[in-house]
Amino acid sequence: MSDPRQQRTRARRVVWSARVGTLAIRLLGATWRIRRLAGDEYRARHAAGLPVIFVLWHGQMLPLLYSHRAFGAAVLISEHADGEIIARVAARLGFRLIRGSTSQSAARALIGLVRELEAGSDIAITPDGPRGPNRSVAPGVLVAAFRARVPLVPVGVAVDRAWRLKTWDGFVIPKPFARITIRYGPLAPVKATTARGAGEAGPWLSQLMDDVEQAAARS
Repeated sequence: MSDPRQQRTRARRVVWSARVGTLAIRLLGATWRIRRLAGDEYRARHAAGLPVIFVLWHGQMLPLLYSHRAFGAAVLISEHADGEIIARVAARLGFRLIRGSTSQSAARALIGLVRELEAGSDIAITPDGPRGPNRSVAPGVLVAAFRARVPLVPVGVAVDRAWRLKTWDGFVIPKPFARITIRYGPLAPVKATTARGAGEAGPWLSQLMDDVEQAAARS
């Protein structure tokens, strides 16, 4: 069992890391030049009070967290150590939280996802999180979309200048004054007859996400 003093030290580090990280994101994000393309379908659905599930690759999370901070969406954040910092940053940016992941703590996460969707809330998920493999879709997001009968919206990002960390996901940090293009794909309902069949549609979703990312890069 961990020493209580070590636990308190870790807790303080998480709190201060989240505070500093949020401030840094706000300062850096204020310099970014962001444009959004497409998305009429999801906006029409949103205007009708119907939810969607935004899906994005884990490595592209940072510019999307900043640019969507006023959307009021709920985000699925893992429960590992790094996830705790990300969760606190996301909460400070105005997101609601669902804890767990589509690969670990999957049962609890799935219940939370379906409840949020049935309540009419938009959800944002990184289907390759929290630890990869990079750009590999875990089945949880597909099963949640199938059970709640809510379409997916793939989101792609292109950044003209960025630092790319040497992490499993190649985490992207746009540089000051970077040009960021965000493109939304069309509504993508999961076409399956069973939850198991939905969970096996990973290659289909992965291709949709790669396609919209390439479209953002060409724009």
